[in-house]
Amino acid sequence: MYRSVSLRAVACLSALLPAAILHAAPDPELEALKQELLELKQRYEVQQKALAVLEQRVRQVEEQPASPPPKRLAKSPADLKGNPGVAAGGSGSSYGQSLASDSQPAQSVSNLYDEASGFFGGGKFSVETGITYSRYDTRQLILNGFLALDSIFLGAINLDRIKADTWTLDLTGRYNFNNRWQFDLNVPVVYRESTYQSGGGNSGAANVTTEDSVTQDPTIGDVNFGIAYKFLDESVNTPDAVVTLRVKAPTGKDPFGIKLVRVADNSNLAVPESLPTGNGVWSITPGISLVKTFDPAVLFGSLSYTHNLEESFDDISSNPAVKTPGKVRIGDSFQIGAGIAFALNEKMSMSFSVSDLVQRKSKLKEDGGDWQSVVSSDANAGYFNIGMTIAATNNLTIVPNLSIGMTDDAPDFQFSLKLPYYF
Repeated sequence: MYRSVSLRAVACLSALLPAAILHAAPDPELEALKQELLELKQRYEVQQKALAVLEQRVRQVEEQPASPPPKRLAKSPADLKGNPGVAAGGSGSSYGQSLASDSQPAQSVSNLYDEASGFFGGGKFSVETGITYSRYDTRQLILNGFLALDSIFLGAINLDRIKADTWTLDLTGRYNFNNRWQFDLNVPVVYRESTYQSGGGNSGAANVTTEDSVTQDPTIGDVNFGIAYKFLDESVNTPDAVVTLRVKAPTGKDPFGIKLVRVADNSNLAVPESLPTGNGVWSITPGISLVKTFDPAVLFGSLSYTHNLEESFDDISSNPAVKTPGKVRIGDSFQIGAGIAFALNEKMSMSFSVSDLVQRKSKLKEDGGDWQSVVSSDANAGYFNIGMTIAATNNLTIVPNLSIGMTDDAPDFQFSLKLPYYF
């Protein structure tokens, strides 16, 4: 439009000027017309240059191939699978603050959040199959005698060793309601095999060693039920926060009343008739877990406390010659853990964490007697954990984890493989 107006103005002024010059002497009006003509010519030249640059830019854009829109991270792992709670509340995770309907964040981020918080918000229903192998190997030197002249030991020397292998198959079903509440049921199936060795027989000779093994066929362990509530969504200053309450029922074989049978050829070695698959009492475990993003790392932590209820049994003695009814108080325990995780790519993430479980002493009470503490029933089990999540498909995740025992009360190592599947 500006181009056509300028051309018309220049043409009109050019037509008028020659006539004015022939019929009249120069005057101020003529000088003004000349000045206006000069200005219009300058504007016209500038517009011509601008139009040329614009036309060149348009041709360059048309010749370039179309590029896809940039990907952006969603607010939180729940958003990538449809989080009605965030949509309603207007609050969400700071893991990538930009939110768009076409956001496609890494699936490994969602899997990482699920494992770190224990809150599986990827679907209304999920099923998890897991298998865990635990190895425990301990040696204990027992001296039955005294030191002579502070350097020479007189008496019997026994070297006891226990090797325990435990396989656990966990079947877990979870239901998620509105991405706020989660209900789950876990059924473990336990297989155990323990080998007992004792050095130094009836004669006290150190080179005499007796060995015996006890096996427990696959049996259902303690079934447990859990409820989780996500009361806080991650923001710039707050983490994702989930509170849990878990109840465990004594459905497995309890350890009380299992008799110790002495091996015939060695009076130093006594082995149990069978192995337990549960602790025999009801327990209640409240807990809390927190997850916070510091891009590209994710920090997580958890704290829980387990209270074991008092229970009565027909027999609490390990002596095969007697049957002693009584009550049991298994010591309460608390567990704390913290770690860091990274999303390596779209399909894989890795985590490193430490955890520690501290348990108080247990107590036994025979009918008509007083409470007695069980020697060496308190424990401190520390672990260093290396975990990984692998997104096999959009619905199936593979979660291997290796736990290395850091204290004497912890297993030497524990390896687990979990396969959560989302519906």
